[in-house]
Order: sequence, then C-alpha cells, then structure tokens
Amino acid sequence: MLEEQELLCLLSDLESDRVERTVATRDTDKFAQAICAFANDFPNHRQPGYLLVGADDDGRPCGLQVTDQLLQSLAAIRSDGNVQPLPAMTVSKHSLPDGDLAVVEVLPSDLPPVRYKGRVWIRVGPRRAIANETEERVLSERRPARFRTFDAQPCLGCGLDSLVPDLFLVTYRASAMAPEVIDENRRDLREQLASLRFYDLARDCATHAAALLFGKDPCEWMAGAYVQYVRFAGSNPASDPLDERRFSGDLLTVLRELDAFVAARVPSRPVAASALREAREDQYPVVALRELLLNAVMHRAYESTAPVRFYWYPDRVEIQNPGGLYGEATPENFPSQTAYRNPVVAEAMKSLGYVNRYGRGVIRAQDALSRSGNPPAEFTFETTYFLATIRSRS
Repeated sequence: MLEEQELLCLLSDLESDRVERTVATRDTDKFAQAICAFANDFPNHRQPGYLLVGADDDGRPCGLQVTDQLLQSLAAIRSDGNVQPLPAMTVSKHSLPDGDLAVVEVLPSDLPPVRYKGRVWIRVGPRRAIANETEERVLSERRPARFRTFDAQPCLGCGLDSLVPDLFLVTYRASAMAPEVIDENRRDLREQLASLRFYDLARDCATHAAALLFGKDPCEWMAGAYVQYVRFAGSNPASDPLDERRFSGDLLTVLRELDAFVAARVPSRPVAASALREAREDQYPVVALRELLLNAVMHRAYESTAPVRFYWYPDRVEIQNPGGLYGEATPENFPSQTAYRNPVVAEAMKSLGYVNRYGRGVIRAQDALSRSGNPPAEFTFETTYFLATIRSRS
C-alpha cells in the first residue's frame, strides 16, 4: 500500500506516464481504459501504474469524499470480464487534508496485450491511446520472456493446418474484438491469433489454448481434452452403466453440446401446484450443473491425460477434473478466492458468453441449489484432482 509521501510525489509528478488523475466518480469506461493501459505497461517500466480518483489535472485533491460504493465499483472492474485478461490491481482510500483519494494500483500484466471491450489501451506519455498494430505486436512479443501458463505455451507441431480458421475468424473473433478493430485489421491470420495469445510467432505454432478452441482434433495434442459422461445404475462406478457419452472436439463445440445435453438430461417429477394443477420439479437445478461443469472445463489441468469426469448416480452427480486448487486458492478461502490455471481459456469462455462474471460460478451454483431445495454442493480437494458432488433433494 502506498505511503502518504509516495502518494504526494505521484500527485505532484504531472509528466509521469504511470499516473492518471480524475475528478470523475462514475465514469467506468474511463477508469477501465486507464486500468487496461497500466496493465499493458507499453513504456515497459515494469512498475505499477496508478489511477487517482479525486485529484484534478494539476495534482490537487478536489475535496472528494470517497465512499464504500465508489471503492466497490472500482474493485468490480477487475472481475466484470470487460478487461481481459484479468488485471492484477488493488483499490484503497487515502485521506489527505484537502480531501480523499481513491487509489487504484495496477501491476503490469504477464499476458499482454490486455483489452478493454476488445480494444488495447496503452499510455503514450501522459495520455491514453488505442494501440495500433505495431504497438500490439510489441506487447505480444514481450510475453515469451515473462510468464506463460500452460494454455499460453506453444503447442509444438500444431500449425495452422491443424486448426479450423473459421472457428476463429467467424465464431470467436467477433466476440473478442471490437468491430472497428476487425474492420481495420490488415494482419495475416498468424498475427491475429498471436495478438489474442493463440499463436507463438517465434516457434510458428499454435498455443495450447488455440489447439483446444480451434483445433481439428484437440485430443491429438492433449490426450485428456474431453468430458466423459457415464450414468450408473447403482451408487458407485462398479455398477452397470446405463448411458455413456464422450464430449470431444474443439472447445466451442464441447461447451455448446454440454449446455444442450445437461438441459435435456435433468429428470423431473410431478408435484401439486394447486388442487387442480400439476407442475414439474427438477431433480437438480440445471444452472448448478452447468456452472460446475463450466468450472471444471475452465480450471482443469490440460497437461493431464485424464478427462473431466461427469458421473451420474441415482442419488448424486459427481464432476471431477484433473488438477487441484491453483495459485492463491486454498480449501480455506474457496470459493471467495479464485486463481486461473488457464487464463486464456477463461478469457475465451467469457468472450463467448459462457461466463458472465469471473469468480461467481460456484457461488451461483450454491445459490441455485439452495433455492431448489437441494443440499449444498460438496467439494473434495486433492493434489491431483478437484471433485464437486451435487446431491439430489431428499
């Protein structure tokens, strides 16, 4: 957290490209653009950038009284999914003699370029600007020397001939990039994929995320990249299977098929709505199953050869994905603390509309279970897997 003397220095340094001052308190677009620009760190300072809310252009506090509502709205920018990938940032209140300041500290991203609503914002001296193609390329080329999750790493041998270009150009790109950015785009397919962390130009191959999302056969590159569904007659895997299915192929198809499959498979029973009318009551809320399945697909360890297991028993459903809790997430702080093993995949699922807001899936599932009368979902955390158990209502 900034000390008061450091904050005063930032206020007075009017030429710094690591500071943006504003007296606005409700301009979410302006705040998010500033956060996006600091996360991209185009000048390559490798130091935090600061958005100071409550300071005018000459560095003086404007007498603002910072409320909890303002702090919450600033903090919400991190997880609302409009800034991709998620920025690393903190929000704090500082009280000075001439008024309060809300200070947003933004760390440089490990996975540039960062976009806000499909546009890449950068700092050009003391002002913000939308990056041009050359500037985007500079940001993309910084990634290999910094940080790479498995989904952002090169999938060696997986070239353009192993992908279905239309899945990117027609289906995905319109969801992830602003229309005017697409219209002005003069880059070839490799460079367009690279700008969204789907291609490694140095090795001339797709990343694992691209192989998952746009690959002709993702299992050729990641043997466990599928969902195994089995419905059992009894209460354990030794009982007879009544129904089996394997969901495989590009991740866009898998997600779409899982969505339809879950909605069609949840059994219901008749219940009396009134003396003369019957209603149907689902055994499980579809929302809960959907959220926990999406959670498994998003957070699983794709380097594992094991699939996501979607097992249905007479009294419960189990969803197990390879890979335990990741990063800062622990059994004690789950699900309030989230960390993303596959940030590129998570960003894609958000862009495609399968995720509304980050960090809310498990909470939404538990809320749906509570409202439907089911017991809360139970979670088992092991080093090599994560298991969610959803029990039928009694």
